[in-house]
Formats: sequence, structure tokens, C-alpha cells
Amino acid sequence: MMAVFWTLFVKVLPLYLTIGLGYISGKYLHVKKERISPLLIYIIVPIIVFNGVATTPLTLQHISLPLVFFLLCCFLCFLFLWLSSLIWQDATKNILAFTAGTGNTGYFGLPVVAALFGKPLIGLVVFAILGITLYENTVGFFIVARGRNSVQKSVSKAVKLPTLYAFLAGVLVNLARIHFGEVYVNSVNNFSGAYIVLGMMLIGFGMADVHWSNVDIKFLGMAFLAKFVVWPFLMTLIVFLDKNFFNFYSRDAYQMMILLSMVPLAANTVSYATELRTQPEKAAVAVLISTLFALFFIPLMTIAIRM
Repeated sequence: MMAVFWTLFVKVLPLYLTIGLGYISGKYLHVKKERISPLLIYIIVPIIVFNGVATTPLTLQHISLPLVFFLLCCFLCFLFLWLSSLIWQDATKNILAFTAGTGNTGYFGLPVVAALFGKPLIGLVVFAILGITLYENTVGFFIVARGRNSVQKSVSKAVKLPTLYAFLAGVLVNLARIHFGEVYVNSVNNFSGAYIVLGMMLIGFGMADVHWSNVDIKFLGMAFLAKFVVWPFLMTLIVFLDKNFFNFYSRDAYQMMILLSMVPLAANTVSYATELRTQPEKAAVAVLISTLFALFFIPLMTIAIRM
């Protein structure tokens, strides 16, 4: 068991070194997160989504995963929007609701799943992440935008995001069985690397501007409740019901689904909070602490999954 723990720990550790480089860049090179987050939201993420949909076989199991994760994200978002409205009356409740519905599946979950299960499950992971990405770029983005804007303006901001259109384009390319050449594959691989590196560095950029006076214990507690308690509980319940009554997913899919439910708070929380000027410092602190916590939480919980 300890061998599994250290294997995962070593695989996850480089992600934390990348966060450290982001912190150094923000603190001493004065790189601003406001200049990086639009690159992720409007360019890099849509390319990753398009490639994931266009190149993964559209089996019924694959197609159902985005729907399962999207609905679960939306449910948790609205649940915690209601709960947080009992505590806050400002935009804090909106960013809390957004982060409750998502997680760091792309920058964090994908490398961990690849390390544990290998390439055969990457296709399943990509489609699961697509459901979360669609939530972030539709319902989640709308909820965050509502913290500072009217319904009409929030909808206007959400429909301008290219990720949804990238998803639809990927589906059309997949159905048309269009295959791209080596130049395309190499280019997308470059964007995949940039996605992980910039996403993790973004947390470091946020750290450079953080003052520990921005630590909100209530916000942190609610975020941890959503991410490390409610998410794993609901996903375990879904797996239990499917395993005992429907048998739709494989055992590997069960392990992947539970593992993705335990990732830390999404780095995109900082991206969207920065882009929409909605409590970015508070979001950065929460993402940082949850990411440090996950360094030990995920390897330990993964051992339990494999048992």
C-alpha cells in the first residue's frame, strides 16, 4: 500500500513544483494572473475540449459520462448556492457555488488517473472532464457572473465562451470520421502541456497576490465540505447504485469516477473569479489550501479505492 502511495505522491509532486514556479513568476517577475486566465478560458481549454471529443470513440458509456458529471456539477452548484446564501449576501456565495460544483480534474485529476490506471482509461477521463468543463463554461460561469451582473448580461457573457461551440464541433468531426494528420497531433500535444502548466501556475500567480488576511474560514469550510465530503459521497452512491442494479459502467470506470470526485478545488475558480472580478483573492487562497491538502488526501484515498 505504501508503494502505491509513494508512486502517486511522486507523480503529483511535479504539479506542486509548477505552482511554486507560478508563485516565483508572480512575486518577482510580476506576471499577472489577469493576463493568463483569458488564454486558458478563451483559447487553450476550447482546443483541449475539441480534441478530446473529436478523437475519442463515441460509445454509449463515453457519451453518458459528460451528462452524469454535468448534472452532478449543477446539482452541487445550486445546492451550495442555496446554503451559502444563508451565510453571505454578496458575490461570495456565487463563487462558492461555482467551486462547489467543479474540481481540478484537468490539471490534477487527469495526470493522477493516467499515473494510476494508464492510457486505456484516458478516453473515459476526457469525457468525464468534458461534463465538468461544460458546467464551468455554462451554468457555472453564469452563476459567477451573476455575482456582479444582471441575468441578461450574465447570459450574454456565458454564450460568448467558445468551449460549448468547440464541444459541438468536436462531435461533428467525430461523427464525420474526420482524421487529422501528424502536424495536428503534435500541435494539440503542445496545447495539452500548456493547459496543465499554465493552469497550475495560475494558482501560483494567485498566491503571489494573496494576503493571509484573505483566508475566510467559513468559505474554506464550505468549499472543503463540498469537495472532499459531498462530492465523494454522492459519487460513491452513484457507483453503488450502478454496480448493484444497472451494471452500466466497468470497474475501471467506477475507480476513475470516484477518483475524479476527490480532486481539489478547480484552478479555473481563480480564472473565472479574476475574469469577472468576483473575490479572486479569496478563491486563490481556498484553491491553494485545498491543493496542498490533496497532496496527501488523494494518494491515501486512492489506496482505499484499489483495495
